[in-house]
Amino acid sequence: MNFSPERAEIRFGCGLSPQIAPPSSLSVLLAGLDGPDAMADRFPMLSYDAYITRRAHWLDLRKKRRTSSGARAEAFAKQAAAVNRTFYEDRVRGFGQTVLRWSLTDQGLRERLALFWADHFTTVGKSAPQRSATSIYIDAAIRPNLSGRFADLLIAAVTHPMMLAYLDQQTSVGPGSVYAQRQSKLRGLNENLAREVMELHTLGVDGPYTQADVRQLAELFTGLGISKTGALQFNQRRAEPGSESVLGRSYGGDPARLEPVLQVLRDLAVHPATADHIARKLAVHFVSDTPDSGLVDHMAARFLATDGDLRAVYTAMLEHPAAWDDGPGNVKPPFDFVASACRALAVPQDRLQDAPVRQTNRLLVQPIGVMGQSWQRPSGPDGWSEEDTAWVTPQGLSARLRWAMAVPRRLLPELPDPRQFVTDALGATAPEPVRFAARAAETRAEAVGLILSAPAFQRR
Repeated sequence: MNFSPERAEIRFGCGLSPQIAPPSSLSVLLAGLDGPDAMADRFPMLSYDAYITRRAHWLDLRKKRRTSSGARAEAFAKQAAAVNRTFYEDRVRGFGQTVLRWSLTDQGLRERLALFWADHFTTVGKSAPQRSATSIYIDAAIRPNLSGRFADLLIAAVTHPMMLAYLDQQTSVGPGSVYAQRQSKLRGLNENLAREVMELHTLGVDGPYTQADVRQLAELFTGLGISKTGALQFNQRRAEPGSESVLGRSYGGDPARLEPVLQVLRDLAVHPATADHIARKLAVHFVSDTPDSGLVDHMAARFLATDGDLRAVYTAMLEHPAAWDDGPGNVKPPFDFVASACRALAVPQDRLQDAPVRQTNRLLVQPIGVMGQSWQRPSGPDGWSEEDTAWVTPQGLSARLRWAMAVPRRLLPELPDPRQFVTDALGATAPEPVRFAARAAETRAEAVGLILSAPAFQRR
């Protein structure tokens, strides 16, 4: 392995910064996963409890509006609309906090992994309140489990109320359950969560499972739901009685309990197919759309040998020579591009943290949507594409160029000297044509835009 500090920060971190030194060794890079989550502590999101309290207040106001008339109904409607605006503001501020974490961290691998796993365990809110809670879900379920055992991460993500709501698990009812027997209107079994757990979260789309396994897992999952307070709840009345067989192993029984659900997730987490699936996804995300087979096999073997110890799997990836191959890496998705640009530009903290919500939305959130990546709103539970072709489109590239030319001057009181910025952004190996363009540009804004638009900056 030929370790390179600059390549480590670009390929496995958040990009180069003129203020923060890249990791000096592999051990330093990995050490960023240990200890407190400094960026989450420094730039916190709203707590889940606070979100639930606000959402309950919003629902109460909407109910009062419906049951009132005249001036009272109008007053309740205005109050509900005001609370609804706070959900929008929380969502945009969550974006700003995430950019700040990327811009100022010296633990770049941790930030990259947080977004990788948030995408692996995609949730999308179906209402304004839920859309504002995605960042809260990431901080509650994903970030605390980034470098532990995959089973713990899987359980935290799959059983979080945001995931249950997104995949409509709260509507799933066991056909033989007490609840189903007492309802005049038939409530059906919902297989969404079971299917995505097997197809996306663990075994993979080509994994060794059948439709019968999906149905049996879905029946085992009945009972998982959300309480009125917004917490995880296991409701025995809705759960399918008896045991279920998943991949040839029996789970559950009478009475239905939460523990068999957790056990099947633990077993799926350490399955050989899961090891292959997770190893390949990590290699594709960090290294190449077509990763070296030896790299994937090395990571999968480490996954199996350690029962899914994620830190060990990351170490296996980083110690393999194929992870450090020369040549351009993957194309940065739009968020990564914008956030790494803010990091390279050393945008001051107050310019992002104290900016009006509308300005953050106009300069940062909306542009990445035009580039093809609406913030925290992928089109399906499989998350965002890892293929370069998804981001190298005429519209996407045009939007990146427009942003690079226009927005940096809005974020900074004074743009950096292009002759220095080309090294700050691209490192010592910045291509000479880019250096020449930076020197020859008529204005600093044009030079900075050319550097940020260069293929060398667009890739990891």
